Parts: sequence; structure tokens; C-alpha cells
Amino acid sequence: MNPTSNGSELRGATLYFDCATGLAGDMTMAALLDLGVPEPFVREQLALLPLSNWELRISTVTKRGLVGKKVDVIDLREPLHAHRHRHHGDIAHHHQHRDRHDGPHDHDEPHHHEDRHRHDEHHLHEDDHEHPHTHYAEIRRLLLGAPLLSDVKTRALRMFDRLAEVEAAMHGVTISEVMFHEVGALDSIVDIVGVAAALSWLTPRRIVCRTVPLGSGRVRTAHGLLPIPAPATAALLKGALVEAGDLLGELTTPTGALIVATHADSYGPMPPLRIVATGHGAGTRELPDRPNILRIVAGHEPTETVQAMQPPLDESCLWELSTNIDDMNPQLLPPLIESLLALGARDAWLVPVIMKKGRPGSMLQVLSDENQRDAIVRHILAETTSLGVRYHRVSRSVLAREIVTVMTSFGPVEVKLGRDPLTQKVINVAPEFESVRAIASERAKPLKQIYAAALATAAQLFER
Repeated sequence: MNPTSNGSELRGATLYFDCATGLAGDMTMAALLDLGVPEPFVREQLALLPLSNWELRISTVTKRGLVGKKVDVIDLREPLHAHRHRHHGDIAHHHQHRDRHDGPHDHDEPHHHEDRHRHDEHHLHEDDHEHPHTHYAEIRRLLLGAPLLSDVKTRALRMFDRLAEVEAAMHGVTISEVMFHEVGALDSIVDIVGVAAALSWLTPRRIVCRTVPLGSGRVRTAHGLLPIPAPATAALLKGALVEAGDLLGELTTPTGALIVATHADSYGPMPPLRIVATGHGAGTRELPDRPNILRIVAGHEPTETVQAMQPPLDESCLWELSTNIDDMNPQLLPPLIESLLALGARDAWLVPVIMKKGRPGSMLQVLSDENQRDAIVRHILAETTSLGVRYHRVSRSVLAREIVTVMTSFGPVEVKLGRDPLTQKVINVAPEFESVRAIASERAKPLKQIYAAALATAAQLFER
């Protein structure tokens, strides 16, 4: 575990994927574990998969003097000293490849093999045996039937669904016809579910990925000579920011591409962060002039904090609008509040009042930005019986606010955090009612039970 990290600071942080020398599924899982995701949590989720005769080996390695974690999925069905064959990346395709790279180039290092390891080199190997196949539909049934946490299952399914869509389009088959090699499917499931579990635990505010390095050169497959990136990788990274990089060979695998394609919110340089932890995930290659490491940086962005401490005038000073109503059907007032909020009001509420001659009425009050004030005034006059609206400026002090997702025994629940703008300490925690209500309805449990569970979980995660 990253010695400088703690759960309260890591969870809800922004993640930056610094993948200058490569991006693969196993490297991503290793980097997230090194970042500070509890290994027992990930192992617990992986143990829920209905898969047998395999094990996850997590070790600490050094790459050119830089220490990181390495993850290996060991297939115990294979005889001792047998190789694991990773076919053109860590997602297996439903076609065969040959172990030849086209062109007169040399690799960055000799192609040494270790016993029973996964090849982060992603070189292609000629098999002396046939690989059984597994339908995508079988993998989906496996995941749906596994008692994984809801968010873990959702993330994993989203990745496999996206991959199946790409494979189906490339090979001209339906999604139900997409097939994976059995061994490749094992690796892929473990990598994808492991990453899904780690991200579920972290509940990142957002994920930013640097320009994705693809590598260069060509590779010979059953389809003929194909340029790097592989077709699946290129299809998955549609819309992403990519570059060839200065290394020969495949730097980003289909699984690596799949992870960022389904989780990255943006691509480019690292945003301003208050760094809380870094994680390093190692590949197998030994590069001549750089460590073969995926670095993931976790930190908190200063934007909301700065705005809370030094907000511009239109943020710190709002308009408060009010009007008294005593001759309007009160059934029309709740929809009025909803329409005002939909129009852009910061807040709107009703206060019972006693009008002249002792008549009961309501005072409508609204908080509005400068640019919304006139539109809200017109809306109030159009939707009520009022003949006039009062307004004046009000000042305020605000906490830096963010919405995070916490994992309860009932499933993921959104929680609103209020941070002190100077210390960044969480001083207010409140479950979001609509999120609580959705879980309560889905699980047929009392609202108060879900609310209490979410509050207790959040209180444990975030220092009060």
C-alpha cells in the first residue's frame, strides 16, 4: 500500500493515468493496488467469480531503480513450466496469430521468457495446440451470476459489453457470436474485474489519461500484415487522444484501451492536483532507457476550493427575490418551486405568513444569480397571482461541495460532502435522498435503513 495515502483522501480523488511506456490490464490493476486500494478487497471480489484453478500473484519489483507492484494471473491447469499465451494483447480474439513481426526492426530487448508468466510484451506466439473458445455471452452470464458488489459488476459488464460491440463490428458478427480464447478469457476476466473492483473502491471524482501511446511497427496475423495499433485497440480508442510514441511494438493493449475508453473523462496533461498518492504498476518488458511502469497519480483538484475561498462577485453575492401570495390555489405552489429550480434558481422555498385582515398566505423566496434574476421575476409574475416581486443582494459563505459514491451493504449510494475551504477537511456528510430512495425501492428496504447505512459508511471513510 502507498505509505503516504489513506482511504479518506484517496476515495473520491481525481486519478491521472500517466502511461508514457504502456497501458495494459495487469499494469492498471497493479498500479491501483500500489496506489492504496486494499488488496484484500480486490481479492475478495475476485474470489466471488465462479472460476477455478487459478491464482493471483502480486509482487513488488524494480524497473530501472523504480519500485512498483506487478500482477500475474497464474493458470493452474497448465503443466509446470508451461507458458501463458497472450495473443496480440491481453484480450483474445477469435482468430489465430503467428509469432512473427513484420519488418527488419529489432526489439527493444531480447525476447526472454519466464516460466508461467503473462507477457506484457504482447508479442505473438505460434501455438502447438488449439485453444478452446468461450462465447462473450458465457462471460456475461458468469458476471451476472457472480455475487459481486453492484458497482463492481456494473463496471466489469460495461467493459466487456464495449469490447463485444467492437469485436462484433470488426468481424461482421452479432454480439452473441463474439468468442474469446478460453485462456485469454481467464486473463481478461481477472484483469477487468480486478480493475473494476479497485475503481469501485476508489470512486474517483474523474479520471484523466495522458495522450495514449500506441507504439509503432506492423504485426503479421491470420488477416495479413496489420499496422499497430491493432484494430480492436484503434476502435476502442475512438475519440481519445493518442500518439505513436518512440518505441517499437504494441504499447497499449486492447484491455488497456478498454479501461480508459470506458472510464476516462478526458485526455491530455495532468490537471492541477494536490497529490495524495502515486501508484506504479510494472509490466514484464525491460526497456533500454526507461522503466516499464504505468504510474497513476491520485489528488484533489483545487478548482472548487479556490472558488469557495475567493469566489467572483456573481458567485459570492446572489439576489434574493420574494413575493407574498394569499389569493392563489396552494396546489399550484409545489409545481412552481420545481419550475423555478429548473429555470436555474439556486434555491426556492415557501414561508407561511399571515397577511392583512388575518388571511393566511405564503411568502415565496428565491435565490438567483445575476444573469437569471430578470427571467425568474418574469416567471414568478406569469405563474402566480402576484403583482410585484421584491429583490435585494445577499452575501454568503459556502463550503466546497462534491458528490461521491460510497459502497454500502445494500449497494452504491451517492453522498454529498462539504469541505472546509481552508483545510479541505470534510465537515458535513449527507446521503443524497434520491439515491437512497432508488436503493430502498430496488431492495425493498426501509428508507431510514439505507440512509443510516450510507451515513455510517461515509462517516468511516471521511474524517469529520
